[in-house]
Amino acid sequence: MSAEESRLREDLCRLGRSMFSRGLTHGSTGNLSVRLPDGGYLMTPTGSKLGELDPARLSKLDATGTHLDGDKPTKESFLHIAMYEERARSAAVVHLHSTYSTAVSVLEGVDPEDVLPPLTAYYVMRIGTLPLVPYFAPGDMNLAHAVRRFAGRHHAVLLANHGPVVAGSSLSAAADAIEELEATAKLHLTLHGRACRCLTPGQVAELKAKFPAQA
Repeated sequence: MSAEESRLREDLCRLGRSMFSRGLTHGSTGNLSVRLPDGGYLMTPTGSKLGELDPARLSKLDATGTHLDGDKPTKESFLHIAMYEERARSAAVVHLHSTYSTAVSVLEGVDPEDVLPPLTAYYVMRIGTLPLVPYFAPGDMNLAHAVRRFAGRHHAVLLANHGPVVAGSSLSAAADAIEELEATAKLHLTLHGRACRCLTPGQVAELKAKFPAQA
């Protein structure tokens, strides 16, 4: 095992513990992955708790998604691979069933092209536009096909009645972006039903021009 792979294993487990301890994931929900230098992947195993990950037991897959070593990968591995294959420069993917983002994903009347309003500059900078992916049952491969239709243009998507999936240029970048999404979802629900002074289209355009949301 290379020193880089060993570092990535430790980083992934450290992030899992951090997210679990802060309530961003619960039980055995959520999954994380990183792209290896050889084009393969490390992923959290199926049924694992993010707060109890073992670096030695992480699932290792080759570039085609074939399981090579470690425990069996998350049953949502196809979501990660869909994001990677559509986003060649992404180095990590984080998928959570975080409370506030998932709550937004079940609201009626949201704009499926852009689910959350531009409440803060940092949301626009780190997420940009957030499309809603139609609902499919867990494990349904049609969900992967649906994600692919968005992934080429969006590094962050919200799965209807499920939760967010975010790709990033690094594990820390993906984590920062999905945490910004969760914080904005909480803010949105806190303000729900009240008149809000969102960023104007001009302010959003200026931010997107200066800080393209690439996570």
